[in-house]
Amino acid sequence: MSLTRTVFRTLPVTAAVMLAFASSAQAQSLVEMYEAARGYDAGFISAKAQFEANLARANQSLGGILPNIAVSVSQVRTDFQRQSQGTEKSAITELETKTTAATLTQPIYRPAAWASYRQGGRQLQQAAAQYEAAEHDLLIRVSQAYFDVLTSEDNFELVQNQKKAVSEQLASAQRNFEVGTATITGVRDAQARYDLTNAQAIAAENDLRTKRLALNMVVGLSDAKPKRLAKNTTLVTAPKEDVNAWVSQAHSNSPAVRQAQLAVEVADYEMDKAIALHKPTLDAQMTYGRTENLKGSFIGTTLVGPSTTWNPSVGLVLNVPLFTGFSGVYKVKEAYALKDKAQSDLENARRGTEQATRNTYFGLLAGLSQVKAYEAAEASSQSALDANKLGYSVGVNINIDVLNSQSQLYQTKRDLAKARYDVLVTNLKLRQAAGTLTPADLQPINDLLAP
Repeated sequence: MSLTRTVFRTLPVTAAVMLAFASSAQAQSLVEMYEAARGYDAGFISAKAQFEANLARANQSLGGILPNIAVSVSQVRTDFQRQSQGTEKSAITELETKTTAATLTQPIYRPAAWASYRQGGRQLQQAAAQYEAAEHDLLIRVSQAYFDVLTSEDNFELVQNQKKAVSEQLASAQRNFEVGTATITGVRDAQARYDLTNAQAIAAENDLRTKRLALNMVVGLSDAKPKRLAKNTTLVTAPKEDVNAWVSQAHSNSPAVRQAQLAVEVADYEMDKAIALHKPTLDAQMTYGRTENLKGSFIGTTLVGPSTTWNPSVGLVLNVPLFTGFSGVYKVKEAYALKDKAQSDLENARRGTEQATRNTYFGLLAGLSQVKAYEAAEASSQSALDANKLGYSVGVNINIDVLNSQSQLYQTKRDLAKARYDVLVTNLKLRQAAGTLTPADLQPINDLLAP
C-alpha cells in the first residue's frame, strides 16, 4: 500500500469539514472530493461497518478450539423429618447445602470446530475483498460524477457561445436582406438555427443543474465546484502492456474473482463441517468443586456439624454420534451442491472480469485515438468555418453554409471535451477491472487540473 494511499485514508473527516466551510467560489480538486465522499457516502460507510462485523464474526470461531471455562453455584435447602417404626415423627430438621464448581473444557479433537475456524479466516478475506470493491466503486462514482459536471459545464458554455454566434449571423442575414444582398431564406435559416440553439441551451442548463446535484449527493457538499482541466494538458498515455497482461492481472487481483475463489474455499470447509457431524469428539475436562454443608449433614442417623468437601476431578469426555435422524446425510448433500455452485460462480466471475477488462482496455485505446481525431476535426472545422464566413462576405456562400459550419465546429468541441474526460475515467475503470485501483491513482489526474 503506497504512502499516498495511507495519507488519503487518514483525512476523510478533515477534508469533509474543510470543504463544507470553504468559500462558495472556491473550486475543489478530485482528491478533495473523494476524501469528502469517504466520510459521507452511505454505501461506503455501510461496507466498512460490514467488514468490521465480519471481522468480529470470524473471531467467534475461536470459541470452538480455545478452552472454555464456566463457574456454577447452587444452594439447596432440605427439610428432614424422621420417623422410626412405632414412634412418633421427630421435629423437622432444616439442612442447607451450597455447591460451587469451576469447570475448564479444552477441545482436543473437534473436526467441525477446526473447520469453522479455518472457514472464518476465509470469510474474513472475503469481507476484505468486498470492502476493497466498495472502495473501487466509490472512486469511480466520484470521478464519474466529477467529470460529468465538467462535461455539462463545457456543453453549456459551448451552447451559449454557439447561440451568440448564431445570433450574430442572424443579425448579419437581416442586414443583408434589408439592403437587398440576400434573400429571406437566409434570414429564416438563421432564425430557425437560433431557435434550435436556444432550446439546446435550456436543455444544457438543466443537465448541468442535474449533474451538479448528483455530484453534491456523492460527496456530501451543498455546492461542489470541480476544478477544470488545465488548457492543452496532456492526458494519460496508452497502456504499455498488452491486453492479455491486464487480463492475467485481473484474474489475480480482481476483488470479484477473489471473492468467488474464497467462496469455493468456504464451501470446502462447509463440506468438512458437514462430514464432521458423523465423527466423534474428544475433550479434556477439569473440574474443581466445593460442597459446603452449612447446617450440618446426616451420617446414617446421626446429625453432624457443618462441613466442607473439596472434589477436584480431571477426565476425558468422548462423544460418539450414532444416529442424527438423517440430518447429517442431507447436510453433506447440501454442502456438495453449494460447492458446485461456488465453482460455477467462480468461473462466471472470471469470465465477467476478463470481458470487462478487455472492453475497458480497448475502450481506453479507442478513447485516446478519438481525442486525437477530434483535435484534428476541431482544427478542420475551424478552417471550414473561416472559409465559409469569407465566402459569405464576398457573396460566394449562402447563410446556411456558415450556420452548418458553426454547428459542426461547436459539436466537435463538445465531443472533444467529453472524449478527454471519458479517457480519464476509463483509465480508472481499467485499473478497477484489473483490481489495482487505489486512491493514489487519482493524484495523476489531480495534477492535470488547473490550479
